Amino acid sequence: MAEHDLMEKLVSLAKRRGYVFQSSEIYGGTGSVWDYGPLGVELKRNVKEAWWRTMVHERDDIEGLDAAILMHPRVWEASGHVANFTDPLVECKNCHRRYRVDILLAETGAAELDAARCLACGKTGTWTEPRQFNLMFKTFIGPVEEESSVVYLRPETAQGIYVNFLNVQTTARQRVPFGIAQIGKAFRNEITPGNFTFRTREFEQMEMQFFVEPGSDAEWFERWRESRLNWMRDVVGLASNRLRYHPHEKLAHYASAAGDIEFFFGGTIGDEGWGEIEGIHNRTDFDLGRHQEYSGKRLEYIDPGTQKRYLPYIIETSAGADRVTLAVLADAYREEEVEGETRVVLGIKPSLAPLKVGVFPLVKKDGMPERATAIHEELRRQGIPSFYDEAGAIGRRYRRQDEAGTPFGITIDGETTEKGTVTVRDRDTMQQERIAEDRIVEYVRERVK
Repeated sequence: MAEHDLMEKLVSLAKRRGYVFQSSEIYGGTGSVWDYGPLGVELKRNVKEAWWRTMVHERDDIEGLDAAILMHPRVWEASGHVANFTDPLVECKNCHRRYRVDILLAETGAAELDAARCLACGKTGTWTEPRQFNLMFKTFIGPVEEESSVVYLRPETAQGIYVNFLNVQTTARQRVPFGIAQIGKAFRNEITPGNFTFRTREFEQMEMQFFVEPGSDAEWFERWRESRLNWMRDVVGLASNRLRYHPHEKLAHYASAAGDIEFFFGGTIGDEGWGEIEGIHNRTDFDLGRHQEYSGKRLEYIDPGTQKRYLPYIIETSAGADRVTLAVLADAYREEEVEGETRVVLGIKPSLAPLKVGVFPLVKKDGMPERATAIHEELRRQGIPSFYDEAGAIGRRYRRQDEAGTPFGITIDGETTEKGTVTVRDRDTMQQERIAEDRIVEYVRERVK
């Protein structure tokens, strides 16, 4: 399978199996806005819960936060988003489509704007001069739409963490170094979004800001860089040969070090198929310093042992929940030839799979549907997501669950009623074994930890 075909196949499978739907599809859809279906919402939720468990539940030095989407507009002045969160934008004089300059050049392969072809009408060199375009969505608080009531939909979740730094530090009685983690929606008015859920206007971030003493920041940056790469491989299950760390050649004005964890999607995503799924940045003391300046409130940390007062440096890890979820799907997708037919499989790590078990009565008689239903309902009561299916040949039912990414299939047959055993089929190997019916819950739990 060619890499450039993968995204088309994922879009088709995602709709067919209930992972992702086009938003407002019955009205013709909304560009680059997507809805997560029954399986998609479970997969994304599992990704987020795995991140939260690693970042917050398994550590004493990171606290959780859920900051509001709407914030005081001065927050975005202090952060630099009002003045600097812009992209150069050009418009085709022929069809009036607008593009970000960098993405237009990348997608057309042109070295200069004059040589770039419009992706909509095909004309070359018919561009206006680039102009800056602010990427924040603007709205109003209150009934009157006037300048004094302007607020923004947050373009990132990090600022909610920074303005709550002292609130969290004092109430949680944390000492530097410590972190604050948050999962939440962010909004960017991207001009040329695309590539399925990779670049969208509404997305979800999994961010952790780690506050450290100046001078220790370089060491902490390296620790978090290694830790986050390991998480993508060991917890999420992404293949090592499709992961890389790519340092930034040009640093933002606030950063002393920065880089991205990238996943190889193939096709037109990112740099020759490599797309960012998480950023790691040493943001120095820029953010706390700016909010201290603009708010007039002292945000310095006082070390209780030495009484030293300082603004902490910040090591940021910022992962896209949607992008990591897309990487899981891309990494898991494979096609195999089995007995002259193509078997489509989503080999998602069992701990992340939306459904853990498919339950199938071999035939719709002899009490098998009733026995299968009882097993299915018990799995659900035990907190194990299960899907019951009695429609069609058993091989066809297996294939449907293979494509949905369900790691185990349990078949109830004649021996179930006679001996109290069931057949368990493994999604990846297609091997089957018989186990006692009363061991099903234990069997599945051991394999989906």
